[in-house]
Amino acid sequence: MSNEPRDVQEFFAARAADWDSRFPDDGPAYAQGVAAIGLRHGDKVLDAGCGTGRALPVLRAAVGPEGTVLGADLTPAMLREALRAGRDADGGLLLADVARLPLRDGALDAVFGAGLISHLPEPAVNLRELARVVRPGGRLALFHPIGRRALAARHGRQVTPDDLRAEPNLRPLLAGSGWRMISYVDEDVQFLALAVREV
Repeated sequence: MSNEPRDVQEFFAARAADWDSRFPDDGPAYAQGVAAIGLRHGDKVLDAGCGTGRALPVLRAAVGPEGTVLGADLTPAMLREALRAGRDADGGLLLADVARLPLRDGALDAVFGAGLISHLPEPAVNLRELARVVRPGGRLALFHPIGRRALAARHGRQVTPDDLRAEPNLRPLLAGSGWRMISYVDEDVQFLALAVREV
């Protein structure tokens, strides 16, 4: 699959209806990933590439009723599933490309991106756009409920050295896009890279 927006849309549109039922046990991993961001009540957070909105309830719990939760996705079918699941009760849903977010500079305290990095058409440019909408000192969590090796095995592939999520590739990519990586976990049960928005 290419990372052109239309190809990404088609890939996820074809899988939207049964997406949640394919991965029913991911809830605890999502909760752990969100907890690692260190959100506080009243924070403003974006779930970038939110899909069916599985992270929205956990993000809402982290920022409380006074916080702001937004979910942005490129694929209308995924957002329809988020609505069907009632996840719009936990956050506002935006049909938007993370390459051009309809948000002002520094509007957010954090961005959560589950499975996002491997679907970005221009990772450096797209990560800069995420940095644009986060205040200095705000956080980015690049997350997946399973690690790189387990994900590759699920798809019948091997982990390759050119994988963007490999630490030697991801750290400089983030650094060149306005972020400083502060932690990196790649285990079978979770992938989580945390970064801070540079001043």
